[in-house]
Amino acid sequence: MIRFECDYAEGAHPLILERLAQTNFEQTKGYGEDEYCENARRIIRRLCDDSSADVHFLVGGTQTNTTVIASILRPHQGVISATTGHINVHETGAVEATGHKVLALPTENSKLTALQIEQVYLEHWNDVNHEHIVQPGMVYISNPTEGGVIYTKQELQAISDVCRRYNLPLFLDGARLGYGLAAENNDLTLPDIAALCDVFYIGGTKVGALFGECLVITNNGIGKDFRYFIKQRGGMLAKGRMLGLQFETLFTNGLYFEIASHAVQMAMRIRNAFRAKGFQFLCESSTNQQFPILTVEQVQTFSQKYAFELWTKIDDRHHAVRFCTSWATREEDVFSLINDVEKL
Repeated sequence: MIRFECDYAEGAHPLILERLAQTNFEQTKGYGEDEYCENARRIIRRLCDDSSADVHFLVGGTQTNTTVIASILRPHQGVISATTGHINVHETGAVEATGHKVLALPTENSKLTALQIEQVYLEHWNDVNHEHIVQPGMVYISNPTEGGVIYTKQELQAISDVCRRYNLPLFLDGARLGYGLAAENNDLTLPDIAALCDVFYIGGTKVGALFGECLVITNNGIGKDFRYFIKQRGGMLAKGRMLGLQFETLFTNGLYFEIASHAVQMAMRIRNAFRAKGFQFLCESSTNQQFPILTVEQVQTFSQKYAFELWTKIDDRHHAVRFCTSWATREEDVFSLINDVEKL
């Protein structure tokens, strides 16, 4: 079976495994206070062009999202998100379990707009009964989104402007950030994201690491006491150097960007093959997730050889599916899929 259902099916990049093996018997301080974590922090701050950024390492995406959101919101507040946002559909109510509501808004292409955010904020405060309603307390977006779509710099600037106008902290989920930065139509950089967001993270779990997310806090008010929140949420890894060493490796000599580009290149080949055969897509994704619309029979045919995800039912005869490449996707597997698409 050739697997295209997710971008975390493989283990880790060989250079990370080598570094873990080379340093295995070294003794270091725990809880992320070792020299590898400190060096990784210096590298990330330099790449973000923000020498004062607060950098933390957590194990996984849901843990990171929940810890950040619960640390920012007051008890009566909720977080604005797209209905398709990961915190709303794929985290088993983790945010709600902390006592905070996800204020989900319908979107096109899974992207929130500045206008939507402003409207929901003003609607709340213009309601005479607003103190009986969950108060919008922050904004959550993903880049890329659940649909593989990316925000432009202009769109993120507009969202950032609205958030700062109304004092709504802006949190960007970057679980697949590497694939967004590698997209052919991307015009955002890490310094842009650091300047426009109050907090964001650079995903490692889905982009070459064994596990781990690198959280970057640029709003000093959010960063205060954040290590307490990490510990309280069970996210302070005793062997913290395992995280720092991985990000140190990923951001040495541009490895992170190189392997993310590979995944996007493989996805573009898949996209072009389906397009050449006249297939329609659920959305126009320029990242490592592609969503062609297949007939029920085609789904059954491909399922005999490939693992992929049934994304959403279009009608009784058609499904939108997801083919997802990764940093480790093999060219020969992509060629195999393309050859089978061409036979249709």
